[in-house]
Amino acid sequence: MNSVLTMCRNKIYKPTDKMSDLICDNYVLLQVLSRFGLSLGFGDKSVEEVCREHNVDCNTFLIVVNFLTEENACMQDHVKGLSIPALMDYLKRAHTYFLDFQLPAIRRKLVEALGSSDRDDVVTLIIRFFDDYVGEVRKHMEYENEKVFVYVNALLSGEIPEGYNISVFARNHEQVNAKLTELKNIIIKYYPANGDNLLLNATLFDIFSCEEDLASHNRVEDYLFVPAIMELEKEVK
Repeated sequence: MNSVLTMCRNKIYKPTDKMSDLICDNYVLLQVLSRFGLSLGFGDKSVEEVCREHNVDCNTFLIVVNFLTEENACMQDHVKGLSIPALMDYLKRAHTYFLDFQLPAIRRKLVEALGSSDRDDVVTLIIRFFDDYVGEVRKHMEYENEKVFVYVNALLSGEIPEGYNISVFARNHEQVNAKLTELKNIIIKYYPANGDNLLLNATLFDIFSCEEDLASHNRVEDYLFVPAIMELEKEVK
């Protein structure tokens, strides 16, 4: 996602900007739109109007959008005025998208692209690598859904669960892209070009896009979500 967004890094989006302009400037932000539960068909309405109609916290939406499009996007100032429930909903929707839609779709295309090859050993290795990678992503995101978000909901209710804090999550927030990098290298360097090369190239493009999308997702967690929860912990304590 980052490579596409570099084209418009200097623009800061405001509530009065047209939502259609935002998407036309940065088409990759369609993912942000869907993860806030916003749908297309908003005509010439402003960002603020579209968010209000869908009961989405406009400030949090713009914080995420501007965080992903600004050059210096790791500044603590982004956390000010952020709605933690809105951001958690965004992260949960992203998890659902990766686990239930994007990764299964990539696997189907990968199986189809490799299916006509007579190199069964390479095909088996590639599919196994991909399945192992998806398993790591699933474990990573289910931990966040079942442990981290439950902890944050308790904080929002004024409780202070013992034996855990967001620093534990931050210290162990491992990136899960190492196996995906190895998978890409196997396909690029060793897969014979005697199968459906067009479909395989398209699938490889999807894998690269997924990798960038996941990296952006992790940055939102590291630089927006974690600092916001640290501030919440201070308030509750």
